[in-house]
Amino acid sequence: AFQLLKENPNIVVEIAGHTDDTGTTSYNQQLSTMRAKAVYDVLISKGVDKERLTYKGYADDQPIKPNTTEINRQSNRRIEFRVLRTKQ
Repeated sequence: AFQLLKENPNIVVEIAGHTDDTGTTSYNQQLSTMRAKAVYDVLISKGVDKERLTYKGYADDQPIKPNTTEINRQSNRRIEFRVLRTKQ
């Protein structure tokens, strides 16, 4: 992600944190937000302009696989980068 941001200085991205469905909704919301903020903080520490970044936790609302096995739950515990727009 850092390399992509470095090579494309005009894109603005959202860092989206996700969890599996283990735990309460409140806990998963907090965990997913903290997960996304940790990535946000690292990117800023590497010199990415904070005006190009936002972060948000989605808890377990957007699984990419059913939470029926540990392997699937691991896939759902993730970070995604979403290009929101390009800076003018």
